[in-house]
Amino acid sequence: MIVWINGAFSAGKTSAARELIDLIPNSTFYDPELIGGGLRNLLPQKRLAEVSDYQDLPIWRRLVVDTAAALLAEVGGMLVVPMTLLRQEYRDEIFGGFAARRIPVCHVLLSADETILRERIAAREEMPDDPEGSERVRQWAYEHIEPYRAALSWLAGDAHLVDTSALTPAETAARIAEAVRSGAAGSCEIVQTPEPTAETVAAGVLLFDEADRVLLVDPTYKPGWEFPGGVVERGEAPARAGMREVEEEIGIELAEVPRLLVVDWEPPRPPAFGGLRLIFDGGRLDSAAAGRLVLPGSELRGWRFVTEEEAAGMLPPNRYERLRWALRARERSAVLNLEAGVPVG
Repeated sequence: MIVWINGAFSAGKTSAARELIDLIPNSTFYDPELIGGGLRNLLPQKRLAEVSDYQDLPIWRRLVVDTAAALLAEVGGMLVVPMTLLRQEYRDEIFGGFAARRIPVCHVLLSADETILRERIAAREEMPDDPEGSERVRQWAYEHIEPYRAALSWLAGDAHLVDTSALTPAETAARIAEAVRSGAAGSCEIVQTPEPTAETVAAGVLLFDEADRVLLVDPTYKPGWEFPGGVVERGEAPARAGMREVEEEIGIELAEVPRLLVVDWEPPRPPAFGGLRLIFDGGRLDSAAAGRLVLPGSELRGWRFVTEEEAAGMLPPNRYERLRWALRARERSAVLNLEAGVPVG
């Protein structure tokens, strides 16, 4: 199990975490900031210069999960993780990675009045021998107060809240320990998608609105938008798998078996296994059908009809290429149908 202690910079996460491991038997302190420091020594400077925060590096988010899983396999028990996560998609990706490994996460949010936060930041002296370095750290913390406030809309509904305004680190740790023991801070509800152990066959279904925009969904368990669809189960026809996934994911029951548009092979790129990727044409959804679309909160957090141009900025490159191929195949099919006198619906 993981106790992830979130909150604004200077909310008291690290101090409380160090106290907490003395209160919970067989618990281990794990600071993902060490991974960020390691990447500064491992990655080329050109790559590091592309981001202002190591959390924006996909390799950091992957290593946070992989390292935690390896630590738990080595020492067992519980990991106590003090780390600010203010971007919901990063929280979803990291916690989804834990869920895929069947590692439950107890998400705790430390909160303090902004006046107290600013006082604590002003008193921070991270580098006694480097006043300029300490000032840069303080400035970084000040700049992240506003993103923290903006993130409260989803943090407050997701995490167990502990107000640290009037608490010492020891008192904060005691509150967290009691919440974990009592179950008041339960496991975070992130979809548990088991990681594949070999190449997979996946079926995606393109659905269009009356303006020929394509439907994309926003998964909670991986970065980037996606088409409705999923992995084909053993013995299942791929087109039927696409229909099943569309109904499970967005509550739309397709009346006809979708038509195959694209067959693509995704090569294995460790840790991903790759496999066969099929894209089907699910046809148009009129406004009434689109109005019945329902999302499962634990798996998808949003949906949008988008143009091909808009999709370019939302889909990962491999998915966008499949979309382009699928749209060209759909256009060619429409032309052939017109030439043959087949009605286009």
